[in-house]
Amino acid sequence: MMDGPIKLDFSEKYDDQHAQQYLRKHKDGLGRRLSHWRDEQLARKALALAGDPGLILDLPCGAGRFWPLLAEKTNRAIIGADNSESMLKVAMQAQPAAVVKRVQPLHTSAFDIALPDNAVDNIFCMRLLHHIGEAEHRLAILREFERVTRDSVILSVWVDGNFKAWKRKRLEKTREQGGYQNRFVLPAATVEKEFEQAGFRIQEHLDFLPLYAMWRVYVLRKR
Repeated sequence: MMDGPIKLDFSEKYDDQHAQQYLRKHKDGLGRRLSHWRDEQLARKALALAGDPGLILDLPCGAGRFWPLLAEKTNRAIIGADNSESMLKVAMQAQPAAVVKRVQPLHTSAFDIALPDNAVDNIFCMRLLHHIGEAEHRLAILREFERVTRDSVILSVWVDGNFKAWKRKRLEKTREQGGYQNRFVLPAATVEKEFEQAGFRIQEHLDFLPLYAMWRVYVLRKR
């Protein structure tokens, strides 16, 4: 049992400057634009598998890069939530006005979501869990997701069993040990067991590039 709010080392780094950099990150270069296109492709498929939920909590929303996609369903309500007030400010300024008016911003932590039980149809969580190295921290987030969603969760993680994970493992062996690390490759079996421990069943998983890339998107259903 953990006392007090959980704060991770990277949680406070997203000031205004970092938020602006993050906004530009997925637009820089052909490779990143193609990666974003594939992210959107997987997200659309995951949303369809989840039944095209009507009320979505996008957490962490970052600079709002998925808001235009989430807003493609015209009657969908979106709560854009992030631990960084700077991220929320940049998102509200940078995304199209027609999209922003559909979004309710919320400054909150994934460890302690400022919403009541069963508040949303779906939690959309892209590119968070690969930053969480401790199993107890991942379970804390997943249990909070189970509390707040009525039905489903869509989330992404880095998993093993592919070329990029093998390559990263080899690279890490050559690095100095003991330095700060904030990105983690997880055995698929480990994270899937954690989903079950938190009260979810796995409906589907979607791989970014099967057998090559580490990114995997899961569609989870609340039991």
